[in-house]
Amino acid sequence: MARWLPRSTDLTRFCQKLNRVKTLEDDMMETSFNRCLSTIDLTLLGIGGMVGSGLYVLTGTVAKEIAGPAVIVSFIIAGFASLLAALCYAEFGARVPKTGSAYMFTYVSVGEIWAFLIGWNVLLEYMIGGAAVARAWSGYLDSIFNHKIKNFTETHVGTWQVPFLARYPDFLAAAILLVATAFISFGAKVSSWLNHVFSAISMGVILFILIMGFVLAQPKNWSAQEGGFAPYGLSGIMAGTATCFYAFVGFDVIAASSEEARNPQRAVPRAIAFSLGLATGAYILVSVVLTLMVPWHTLDPDSALADAFYRRGYAWAGFLVAAGSICAMNTVLLSNLFSLPRIVYAMAEDGLFFQVFSRVHPRTQVPVVGIVVFGLLMALLALVFDLEALVQFLSIGTLLAYTFVAASIIVLRFQQHKGDVPAPAAGGRPNPEPHEGPSGGELKEYESFSDKLQLVDRDKSKKQREPGQLKAAFEPYLEFLSDFYPGEVVTVAVVTLMVSAICLCSILVFGNTHLHLPTWSYSLLLVLFSLGFLLSLLLIWVHEQQQSTHTFQIPLVPLSPALSIILNIYLMLKLSYMTWLRFAVWLLLGLLVYFGYGIWHSKENLREPRPQRVSARYVVFPGGSLEERVQTVQPSPQPAAGLPDTDTEDCKR
Repeated sequence: MARWLPRSTDLTRFCQKLNRVKTLEDDMMETSFNRCLSTIDLTLLGIGGMVGSGLYVLTGTVAKEIAGPAVIVSFIIAGFASLLAALCYAEFGARVPKTGSAYMFTYVSVGEIWAFLIGWNVLLEYMIGGAAVARAWSGYLDSIFNHKIKNFTETHVGTWQVPFLARYPDFLAAAILLVATAFISFGAKVSSWLNHVFSAISMGVILFILIMGFVLAQPKNWSAQEGGFAPYGLSGIMAGTATCFYAFVGFDVIAASSEEARNPQRAVPRAIAFSLGLATGAYILVSVVLTLMVPWHTLDPDSALADAFYRRGYAWAGFLVAAGSICAMNTVLLSNLFSLPRIVYAMAEDGLFFQVFSRVHPRTQVPVVGIVVFGLLMALLALVFDLEALVQFLSIGTLLAYTFVAASIIVLRFQQHKGDVPAPAAGGRPNPEPHEGPSGGELKEYESFSDKLQLVDRDKSKKQREPGQLKAAFEPYLEFLSDFYPGEVVTVAVVTLMVSAICLCSILVFGNTHLHLPTWSYSLLLVLFSLGFLLSLLLIWVHEQQQSTHTFQIPLVPLSPALSIILNIYLMLKLSYMTWLRFAVWLLLGLLVYFGYGIWHSKENLREPRPQRVSARYVVFPGGSLEERVQTVQPSPQPAAGLPDTDTEDCKR
């Protein structure tokens, strides 16, 4: 029976396959896409992804049912929380200007299977999100015509009473998705131009709303007679923050488009900052004028802005608001259809998804197969499925991607640059310091001998430490950490930090409600997991990180990504159990695709070195100077491929 059990070496090799990272090309600006997007193009794409129907619907809903006029504070906090995630995307988008967004960022720093699962979830997120916006667009347009389209469809086509299916087929929603798919397939420049048109109309309507709103503002609507500024208190503000957070999830379209940016190192961080700032300002200012125009408790959650103008005697303004809402929904549709095929392309290009989706049209330079296939799937979802029960799934996919990108920032920041040190030999530890050649200037890379040889009498404090190594100031107190491979302790600390964050947020969310913990155990667990989180953060901080780069870097690492991680986990745990159940089912389907196709066709398989049996013995003859000569005794008759056939090599103590 033991012969059927896997050997430890096989299990180790299997785990290495799951956690292998993507090898980036030397020239990351080389691409089969058309680099034609400017900073303005990317900024408007980001604004289009964030300022959608939420501006016209979400503000009124949160103001009336959750936070009151304090929805303004909710949007400020949500904007700051989104900024933490956006800065992580900005650094990655500048350093790795490749399409794929969170999938690509996770692949280059964390590992293959995690990257696939992130891409798999983002794929469904975009499909459901696009289909849901199309149905909202259809319903909003239908309401302008007194639901004549709905009544006609129900009369001549009929209604369905089937679980998970819509009450009636929404042909209008499917049609708008097919039209948008056709425009997207014409190329990035056409998509960008169309987004410019709709964004300009939408921003013009928003400007009109703000001007007219401040003219009609009545400060008494925030007075105590109307319930005050924060009628639901701090709990209402924080509950509103959790809802408002999802209004900012569209900025990742900028990172997904970085491979089509002319100068991604500059354009991506600037576009993310500009778009997030403008979107946050728009949400805050619209919330101000909306709650000042009419009392917050009289708002209509379904059409708050149009209803507010109607009640103030400006019914004609409702048509402008409707036009702005439709244009805003169009930009969200374009954003979803623009990003989804590019993420699928990135997965297919790496061999983790079906190869047909990696084809790029030679003239339009877009992944036209992915655009057409997923545009049709999105139209089918909008046509026949009931998406209301699936909309919450959007949140968990987005938050999971944010969490992994934040963790990837920490791992990548404390990793050594490739080529700084040699790869460790099996069973040995690499030298933690880089070696200088006899010339004293250039870095010299050694073979397996230098991985085992302990050089003595070196003044470590005078040498510049590499990322992932313990800082010199803490070495006398934490000397045992110096024996680990650079970055190894940081990776373990990141895992510990995430586990501590999950446990801490679980106690905060479920401790008093589902678990019914007594006060003493609730407090004790909070203290223990908080200490675990802070100690992990401290353990990361005492190591050196990459300092000199020519691209944007998020400040206050590891604090900023750690705050993003704990916030995202907290919001994920606030979702319903049915959302988690659907998420688990979708993950299982993704694992079937990965183990059935992706792991076997991954391009990293081709880059894995074949094992070679090379044996060499070394004898060290110490000399009186700082140099010593290493002579090879009993060299192999034929050197291994790619290795120099030398009998001697010099190294510095």
